[in-house]
Amino acid sequence: MPFRAGLTHHRTSSTPQSANALTYDEFQGLTYLQVKGSGLASTCPVIKSGSTDLKIKGGDYKFDKLCLEPTSFTVKEEGMKGESEFVKTKLMTRLTYTLDAISGDMKIGNDGSVQLTEQDGIDYAPVTVQLPGGERVPFLFTIKNLQAKGNLSNFSGDFNVPSYRGSSFLDPKGRGASTGYDNAIALPARADSEELQKENNKSTAVLKGSAVFQVAKYDPVTNELAGVFETIQPSDTDLGAKTPKDIKITGLFYTQLSPK
Repeated sequence: MPFRAGLTHHRTSSTPQSANALTYDEFQGLTYLQVKGSGLASTCPVIKSGSTDLKIKGGDYKFDKLCLEPTSFTVKEEGMKGESEFVKTKLMTRLTYTLDAISGDMKIGNDGSVQLTEQDGIDYAPVTVQLPGGERVPFLFTIKNLQAKGNLSNFSGDFNVPSYRGSSFLDPKGRGASTGYDNAIALPARADSEELQKENNKSTAVLKGSAVFQVAKYDPVTNELAGVFETIQPSDTDLGAKTPKDIKITGLFYTQLSPK
């Protein structure tokens, strides 16, 4: 059986059930038409051989082809008793949420310590989920500029979450951060009122998220790593007009190491 990082793999309800887990080499052997419509494009490679004994020689490495495949999106909401909890959601966007081809540096100490820095790749994906009550929550799933520390089995750190909208995006009243009107034209006398400040003064500020990675298997022949991840990050703020919600994303990851 293909290794799925020790996590029961429940795909979202929109994921085609015909999508099967493949190794990296098996992926490379497929043509575009074989992948098209199969659901495989939204999955990460798996490791079929290898060991749970995470012994990697200390040194400076380059990680490449890092792939993050979400299996769950939950949003923090206030419950009936006033206590906040993460609730399940329904995926509204297409199966384009998997991050892939991410690369960066990883330093492994002789004591098994790990320092990781993300640098490049397809490291963000716009996603929208729907809460049980019908509210839709857009967010930018990402691990941009991740700086993580820990050991070979578990490392964690913070990353940047860019604004879901760009500075040139115009709202329905033609207001934007770098272009468009600076206030609602129908309400010029109230442009400076406190209740309209968040709507008029657009913000594309970069927010912060956190991630935890647990490595469960390593193949010393191919230098492949696989495991599970969990990130918590803010949702879209509508250019500063709304308070962001906390989004928890859990799933599977895969990457390859090479000495620098």
